[in-house]
Amino acid sequence: MHIVLHSPEIPQNTGNIARTCAATGAALHLIRPLGFELTDRYLKRAGLDYWNMLQYRVYDRFEDLLAAYPDAQMHFLTTKAPRSYTEAAYGSDDFLVFGCETRGLPESLLAKVYARCVRIPMVTGARSLNLSNAVAIVLYEALRQRGFPAMQAQGSLTGRDDATEPWMDYV
Repeated sequence: MHIVLHSPEIPQNTGNIARTCAATGAALHLIRPLGFELTDRYLKRAGLDYWNMLQYRVYDRFEDLLAAYPDAQMHFLTTKAPRSYTEAAYGSDDFLVFGCETRGLPESLLAKVYARCVRIPMVTGARSLNLSNAVAIVLYEALRQRGFPAMQAQGSLTGRDDATEPWMDYV
């Protein structure tokens, strides 16, 4: 799977998404302009120590991504979409394209790909979800449809004494 962030603005969101990508084996594609530097401490902190597990690439324009992956199957996430993300069928190499936190994807792009646009259902009056939450919701649905390939589905207790060991498990 591939996650595309078109002009992300908030480093903490992108860091959280990078961690999610690393934990799921998804590649991350960032489209400029970015609202931060890749060296931003908030970006790095939100991604914790997962950066070495992450495959990511930065593009100057969305068209550069399209040129690099001319046959890519893309799903565009927008609150303006005609159907739910659960109605889409996701392939193992699909791209999930998300817009920036404050404006979403450009309508000029959405008009060209409207048949491939999906949304996360929300109550009336809610503008949108946090970007990192939205990525996680849709990515995990796509992975669920594929049977969570190459992912560990079961965990086990560690046997640590909770009172003396620092808590290190993260959801």
